[in-house]
Amino acid sequence: MSVMEIDEIRATLPHRYPFLLVDRIRELEVGRRVVGVKNVTINEPFFQGHFPDRPVMPGVLILEVMAQVGGVLALKSLPPTGRPAVYLTGVDKAKFRKPVVPGDQLRVEVEVLRQRHPFWKMQGQAYVESDLVCEAEMTAMVTEEQSVGSAQRAASAE
Repeated sequence: MSVMEIDEIRATLPHRYPFLLVDRIRELEVGRRVVGVKNVTINEPFFQGHFPDRPVMPGVLILEVMAQVGGVLALKSLPPTGRPAVYLTGVDKAKFRKPVVPGDQLRVEVEVLRQRHPFWKMQGQAYVESDLVCEAEMTAMVTEEQSVGSAQRAASAE
């Protein structure tokens, strides 16, 4: 097991403010599971419009937190070579159980269901204290950043 603070998370994920949504990794079992934390504050830019009089964290951003926590797991489970990137390819069975509001701390637990290079299938749950607020299955692809850019350029040239 391992713990990661924000500097190591920033060294692992390419996301930056305002889209880096993981504040800490509490547990990491390489290739198996991860537990991450997102502190939800009123200063989040999305609360200005969602909703000004009753701020609620958008469900899609809760899923993004789960995806980023899963991305840390995938990237830390690979040998440290090249510049791999994780791309979310699908979300299934997403359920939102309770709203997430400023002052909440999201605890996100993600476990690997299947992994066959370069694809990962993971199950994620997000909790506020002991309450399950969101759950989903996610699929992702890990690839080298350069190869994705090359594929995008080739596709746009057609």
